Amino acid sequence: MNGLIQRLVIVNIALFSGLAIGQPAKEQISGLEKLDFREVIAKAKDKVFPAVVFIKCLRQTTEGGTKATQEVSGSGVLISDKGELLTNWHVVDKAVEVRCLLTDGQAYDARVVGTDKDTDVALLQLKLPADAKPLPFATLGESGKLTEGDFVMAMGAPWGLSRSVSIGIISCSKRYLPNDSEYSLWLQTDASISPGNSGGPLVNTDGQVIGLNARGMIAGGDMGFAIPADTVRHLLPQVRQQGKVQWSWTGLQLQPLRDFNRNNYFEGTEGVMVADTDPESPARRAGIRARDRLLRVNGKAANGLTEEDLPALRRELGMLPKDKPAKLELRRDGQTIALEVVPREKGKVQGEELDCPRWDFAVKTINQFDNPDLFFHREKGVFIYGIKSPGNAMASGLQTQDIILRIDGKEVATLDDVKNIHKSALDNISDKHRMVLTVLRNGRQMQMVVDFARDYARE
Repeated sequence: MNGLIQRLVIVNIALFSGLAIGQPAKEQISGLEKLDFREVIAKAKDKVFPAVVFIKCLRQTTEGGTKATQEVSGSGVLISDKGELLTNWHVVDKAVEVRCLLTDGQAYDARVVGTDKDTDVALLQLKLPADAKPLPFATLGESGKLTEGDFVMAMGAPWGLSRSVSIGIISCSKRYLPNDSEYSLWLQTDASISPGNSGGPLVNTDGQVIGLNARGMIAGGDMGFAIPADTVRHLLPQVRQQGKVQWSWTGLQLQPLRDFNRNNYFEGTEGVMVADTDPESPARRAGIRARDRLLRVNGKAANGLTEEDLPALRRELGMLPKDKPAKLELRRDGQTIALEVVPREKGKVQGEELDCPRWDFAVKTINQFDNPDLFFHREKGVFIYGIKSPGNAMASGLQTQDIILRIDGKEVATLDDVKNIHKSALDNISDKHRMVLTVLRNGRQMQMVVDFARDYARE
């Protein structure tokens, strides 16, 4: 249908501009001029628009140095008549309350069934009454069939408004975004994706959801990005059944054979280069080295000619059975070798948080995936996540990203360590209201004195 519509548009342009059309072209487009582009778009819109959901969340965060509740909004799309809906992870992250407004004006609370931060996908379930009628819902299409120039519609609730629809084309069907394409490529579109559209559907002219809007317009306002429906479909069973995607982790860092951005080109057209392996990772323990060329994983070809090939490879590695040997075939120094790697569960990709009233800062656990720079200096520990302004921590010169090593000489490695020291400090504040923090800042150790005699919360 998309190709048909594009030919129709070309025909209409030619007819209205008076351009000459040759006989073969006339035969090919015979009857197409009778189609109404607006009618096709309207029919596609009508299939999905009733399933678009306006989402409001109350989320708790400590980014400002103290626990606070914020209201955020986003979009979603119903995918079953029982009230299942898809949205983005970042829409419901840290949510303590989720409310949804449907197209017909009905409003329901929702619970978060599961999320995946790595791909920014979340699944919600409306809390429907027992006698609720079946709801309108949309179907997932095949995003792999999209090509540049295909018409699409971005639906959602931008700027906190209830809902809207915009139209555009697929600008790039396989967009690789450095640092944001670990397991999936992106659909790039010039259809307007504004703040609040996140989680809403990207729809083709057949009335199918072929993506989830995730990133708003950037670079002068002409680019928005959506998560492909094929990626969502691949992950949905795990999110629905387990509440998360249980990624496997090998610690392999991959590099394409034709690395244009680094001006680095390797010989051969098969396999993918190993740029490095993470410390203490299954890959390093298996003996895999940088500059090895990975050829096969469990007998299946692992080809990464360009960077656009890498997310699919990482996804395959991420779906390997955990704690079971995977057979790898590699090329090293002109020789083909076989090794076995035992993937382990990736685990949490975001640390937990704790606010410390009166000290006026919040801390968070170091996570190797969320804070790799901090993890390099200290694999297990906590860091300053947020600083209240104004507050005692700010007056002391503490900064976010400072890793806490000790508080008044007591070793700090976990949130419980901080919690216990904090409680003791407040219990004895009448006797002592100063403490010395030993912190690590950009690899440099320093001592910081915090005087928490002043109670900013009461001023």
